[in-house]
Amino acid sequence: MTAWPRQPDNRTCGPSCVVVAETLPDLPDPRPDFTQQVLAMHRRLNTVWPRALGTTPWAVRRELGGRVRRYHEAEVLAALPRPVPVYLGSRWVPRHVVLVLEERDGVPWAYNPATGHLAPLASSSWRHRWFAVLPA
Repeated sequence: MTAWPRQPDNRTCGPSCVVVAETLPDLPDPRPDFTQQVLAMHRRLNTVWPRALGTTPWAVRRELGGRVRRYHEAEVLAALPRPVPVYLGSRWVPRHVVLVLEERDGVPWAYNPATGHLAPLASSSWRHRWFAVLPA
């Protein structure tokens, strides 16, 4: 399993995914400035929304382009090989963002900025899929 960069704090999963999406295919090479890039992206994405509450899917869409849709695995897989940010969470609220980068045997695999690994989406401890930011 290849180590990817980890998010610098517990509120920057969204900006971490955006930075990775914008710097592919150069990752997972070590990025000494990753933390600074993520924190700057967090400020840029959240001009109105409080950063303490994370990053909205609409801010991610504004940065990467595309459209926000409710999560449907078929749509996410059809959008590949373009990276697809996916919002995961509890039954009540989205809490985490991962970046789906590929599929293996029909299963979406995502970069998880909390762990710094690429793993099957189903392996996440967050069971509910809320939104996907699909490319245009």
